[in-house]
Amino acid sequence: MGETNTVHSPLVTYASMLSLLCLCPPFVILLWYTMVHADGSISQTWDYLKHHGVQGFIEIWPRPTATAWKIIACYGAFEAALQLLLPGKRVEGPISPTGNRPVYKANGMAAYFVTLATHLGLWWFGIFNPTIVYDHLGEIFSALIFGSFIFCILLYIKGHLAPSSTDSGSSGNAIIDFYWGMELYPRIGKNFDIKVFTNCRFGMMSWAVLAVTYCIKQYEVNGTVADSMLVNTILMLVYVTKFFWWEAGYWNTMDIAHDRAGFYICWGCLVWVPSIYTSPGMYLVNHPVNLGTQLALFILVAGILCIYINYDCDRQRQEFRRTNGKCLVWGKAPSKIVASYTTTSGETKTSLLLTSGWWGLSRHFHYVPEISAAFFWTVPALFNHFLPYFYVVFLTILLLDRAKRDDDRCRSKYGKYWKLYCQKVSYRVIPGIY
Repeated sequence: MGETNTVHSPLVTYASMLSLLCLCPPFVILLWYTMVHADGSISQTWDYLKHHGVQGFIEIWPRPTATAWKIIACYGAFEAALQLLLPGKRVEGPISPTGNRPVYKANGMAAYFVTLATHLGLWWFGIFNPTIVYDHLGEIFSALIFGSFIFCILLYIKGHLAPSSTDSGSSGNAIIDFYWGMELYPRIGKNFDIKVFTNCRFGMMSWAVLAVTYCIKQYEVNGTVADSMLVNTILMLVYVTKFFWWEAGYWNTMDIAHDRAGFYICWGCLVWVPSIYTSPGMYLVNHPVNLGTQLALFILVAGILCIYINYDCDRQRQEFRRTNGKCLVWGKAPSKIVASYTTTSGETKTSLLLTSGWWGLSRHFHYVPEISAAFFWTVPALFNHFLPYFYVVFLTILLLDRAKRDDDRCRSKYGKYWKLYCQKVSYRVIPGIY
């Protein structure tokens, strides 16, 4: 059995599974309804639900329409085709617990540019108006909620009947298997990686596509784009561009190399990313704020700086690993700990743990600029309503939990060396505080 299935106790898994299943789908719909139809005001939605009860909630839940299914199908098929057909460098992922090494085609950046150029081109030449996506957003989210659930059931069945590699298996508990996933690297055929599709090409790509869509919608409604919307869209696009620029690095992270393809990660990327991550822009469509040039530029520069630091943290660690510690970190030879560990097959291997540069500040310092960047692309909405900030709050909780899970995993992997590392780098995320 893979290590992923033991990251949390069964009780915690059941609790998180039930909350994901029961609370997240209605939350996605309520968030959309509040942003688009209730002026972004939680109290307005609350009053509506108080007066109309469950029946009222059922009435505001949009039914998935043929238009919504068509938009999702065209988008999904387009992204799958780009993933398969665009040329890209051959990249090897990290060696898995059972000794497999996944091979990827790194064409994310090309797919990203082709997607945005196509999206803007269709609008520019009057072939397809992206505002249709905004106008049918509720139905699209509704279709994604149900469609992704079916997709996860199919993944679960595939894990039982036709696993793609030996990095799969059952924990003996159907609920845990469905939630955390059966396979680490599920594929269709030899070349189509399902997790790259759900996490990167559908989830992250939809973030950029929707950010641009909200911008176009505001332009079509008002004949102009407010500086707040521009700052929000530019920062989100810079962040997503950074993601695709570094996509091969993402394939070494916890999401891909440790978390299996189950409901937790796949439903999250297919539904939660397009709906929640884009929500500050969704709010700004109908609430244009004029920040003024000075404030807009300040927020923009601060946001770009945070995204750059986030990128530089990852780059520093990757360079350190690639050169086996024979590189410069902030102009000096890096300080490190040489840690040995035993694999599942009983081999002893060594890893280098970086303890200087960004990684000397805290064990997961890269989460600090990531949360800060999210704050900067939300702050153009100002402070009339709390809801646009939900993503920032959610991201903070998610990353603190991930930092804890990563620490626990490393503690069991490296033992005494991890203890030594924690003595040297004593803060988990925020230097001097936590």
